[in-house]
Amino acid sequence: MSSGNGTGRGFTGRHMAAVMIGFFGVVIVVNVQMARMAIGTFGGEVVENSYVASQHFNHWLDEAATEKQLGWSAKATRRADGKVLVRIAGAPGTATVSALARHPLGVVPDVPLRFVPAGDGSFVSATALPDARWRLRIDVQADGRRWRSEDDVL
Repeated sequence: MSSGNGTGRGFTGRHMAAVMIGFFGVVIVVNVQMARMAIGTFGGEVVENSYVASQHFNHWLDEAATEKQLGWSAKATRRADGKVLVRIAGAPGTATVSALARHPLGVVPDVPLRFVPAGDGSFVSATALPDARWRLRIDVQADGRRWRSEDDVL
């Protein structure tokens, strides 16, 4: 708009073009940066071969139903010394426990853990787990039965 006396230029097409270019420029820069961050933090693949995984899916569902019927449960915590304590509820006293500690983003190599009985249905890892956030894939075996679970450990 002009000021009426001819001295003001007002909002022109060039101003609108600059606003549009600036807006879309910011959107593009933010999208490129977010894509770079997403690619940089994804450390691996979910499954090695999705077709082969799909062929095993029903078998995995059957295993999960069988494991659920056992009624066992597990809770993992990190002790002050870095070792992992797993409390197993419902499993027989003959249970053995192992686990694979996986970093959620896959940027740190997996750490296999072996557990020794600590009494009262608890098991403690033989080695300490490095400081990080981990997802434990817990495997419990007892009396010819197998039960698996996952739990996060900070």
